[in-house]
Amino acid sequence: MAATASIQPVGAIHLRDCGNDSGSLIGKFSSRCSLKGFAIDGRSFAKGICISRQGKLHVARGSICHALVMDHFSSTSDTTPDNNEKTLIESSLILIRHGESLWNEKNLFTGCVDVPLTKRGIEEAIEAGKRICNIPVDMIYTSTLIRAQMTAMLAMTQHRHKKVPIVTHNENEQAKTWSRIYSEETKKQSIPVIPAWQLNERMYGELQGLNKEETAERYGKELVYEWRRSYDIPPPNGESLEMCSQRAVAYFKEHIEPRLQSGKHVMVAAHGNSLRSIIMYLDKLTSQEVINVELSTGIPLLYIYKEGHFMKRGSPVGPTEAGVYAYTKV
Repeated sequence: MAATASIQPVGAIHLRDCGNDSGSLIGKFSSRCSLKGFAIDGRSFAKGICISRQGKLHVARGSICHALVMDHFSSTSDTTPDNNEKTLIESSLILIRHGESLWNEKNLFTGCVDVPLTKRGIEEAIEAGKRICNIPVDMIYTSTLIRAQMTAMLAMTQHRHKKVPIVTHNENEQAKTWSRIYSEETKKQSIPVIPAWQLNERMYGELQGLNKEETAERYGKELVYEWRRSYDIPPPNGESLEMCSQRAVAYFKEHIEPRLQSGKHVMVAAHGNSLRSIIMYLDKLTSQEVINVELSTGIPLLYIYKEGHFMKRGSPVGPTEAGVYAYTKV
């Protein structure tokens, strides 16, 4: 069992007057909003927060200036600030392993078999949503397997923005055309969900569908443990963790990391081994260290992306004062 991290706030955000040339006061934007996990009353801090012409929320001025891209569904396009605007972009990355599946419950090797959540798995996904309800989400990436997609959808029902997660279909031109949204207002109230097979669970080959305990009795505990926990030894006709890592990390670097670089806040709902692979990349773990990483079902992990670096913030504990995360220590 992995140790439960005790998370405390890591700093405070100091607000200063942005000046009249930065844009309209937040009072024209919203009576209440959340910035980087902090609840902010627009009336109390109206002089400290401004919205620029590019729709970014600026806090403070000078060396500590955060740019938060406002939510919208045109999320596949990057926002480029004016040359005269000095912004420091910090993005949130949420990783969630799917909730308990029907084959988790039966102690079966699941791999790439498409199995839905149990009742407990549904509850875990909803609880995960409560934990991340105040963390901004602009885009969602999932595997193509239903247990990961169910987890993402159920989690977002708890988010304070109440935006609708919509699965994108880019398989062909007809799929793109038929799933097109024509209302700009509806787009603003939606979050794109992008499925990718590269985020699927490790393919367990001939073990898929077998009971884990019975398999250990048949082949021997040591051999089965080697198949499950070694880095580069695959089960019969299956993938090793190394093989899973090659596809998952390549996809993350090509598709997800550029979104974080552009200021998008991203959630990834996937599986134990594909997420272990990504965590290996984020935390710069060795092949020996990653095999000891344990991920519980339905427990979100938060990272902050800033200036090319990923900072682990642990597991959000919920929408309470103790669960607030400052993006930068000031």
